[in-house]
Amino acid sequence: MSTIIYHNPRCSKSRQTLELLKNNNIETRVVEYLDSPPDVTTLDEVLKLLNLEPRQLMRIHEAEYKDNKLDDTSLSREQLIAAMVAHPRLIERPIVITEHNGKRQAAIGRPPESVLDILP
Repeated sequence: MSTIIYHNPRCSKSRQTLELLKNNNIETRVVEYLDSPPDVTTLDEVLKLLNLEPRQLMRIHEAEYKDNKLDDTSLSREQLIAAMVAHPRLIERPIVITEHNGKRQAAIGRPPESVLDILP
């Protein structure tokens, strides 16, 4: 099994989720997404795994959301994904992705225990 966490070390939920994975002996690749944001293709794949639309994964109270007028309902999926790539603070955190026996799953660690649903 492989596991990735899109992590922000300054976020308590992200730290708690990473600790939960460690406590369950899950070897995890940590991606500090503010320093290494996912590209458009990766973020699109993450959204599909989560079964979410871009705005559902956005932190709408961040300044970047308001400054870039991302509440505009005419913006396309592609435009919203591009905004999250350009401004990774907009991406909800933490996101955990697992792959086990060829099956990929994802969960948002809010609350941290929600990621237990995708662990074997």
